[in-house]
Amino acid sequence: MNNHNKQELSKAWAAGAAVGMNQGIAMIPYSLLRFYRRLDLSDSDCMLLVHLLGFGQVEHNAFPSLEELQEVTGTPSESIAASLQRLMKEQWITIDEYTDAERGIQFERYNLQGTYLKLAEFMAEEQWESPVKETVSRNVESSRKPAGKGASTPAEPRPHIEQEKEERNMFTIFEKEFGRPLSPMELETISGWIDQDRYPDELILLALKEAVFAGKVHLRYIDRILLEWSRNRVRTAQDAKAYTQKFRNIGR
Repeated sequence: MNNHNKQELSKAWAAGAAVGMNQGIAMIPYSLLRFYRRLDLSDSDCMLLVHLLGFGQVEHNAFPSLEELQEVTGTPSESIAASLQRLMKEQWITIDEYTDAERGIQFERYNLQGTYLKLAEFMAEEQWESPVKETVSRNVESSRKPAGKGASTPAEPRPHIEQEKEERNMFTIFEKEFGRPLSPMELETISGWIDQDRYPDELILLALKEAVFAGKVHLRYIDRILLEWSRNRVRTAQDAKAYTQKFRNIGR
């Protein structure tokens, strides 16, 4: 094959690829790329949202697996799971459940409505503040007394840092017992025990231990244990051990 033919084939291939790219374009809100840092999103969090949009729009896959996300991001599944959990906790995304009535199949999908809402609220706030920002700044500055030499305002710590570390440790423990990475729904369930139900960490871990002991290592069984303890005012590890021992003795 001579050079001329190679060039022609290369141009034809490029033309076909360009058509394919045009058909496979994902619509990414520019405001996400423009403001994600000011909205306290990390680079990896922003890119994860971009990939979720891409999967949903181009590949019609509204609930990509951790393995699929790992393949396109090159990020370990544990890190992706932690990012998904953080985005769900801060209400950037949610997981919706749907049922196909004809086939009787239940399936899940990521819902990014929270992302759009956060971006819209931020843009509205920016638009309202812009005309008055300079005036307000001048008024504030004129009312301040000169600060002492070398005075500085300490950086405000990011909220919930310690809690996020504790949750990641909790997820790691569950993954070791399950022998696999947790799914996004499982991460959301565990986070709900911590943030919404306010179960102490020690009770959650004891419930996990009971599930392992019973050979029923799944979250529904653990959730039933925690609910049963809550109904019977079991609030500490000591209470749980006494409650469990009581029923084991009855069963003998």
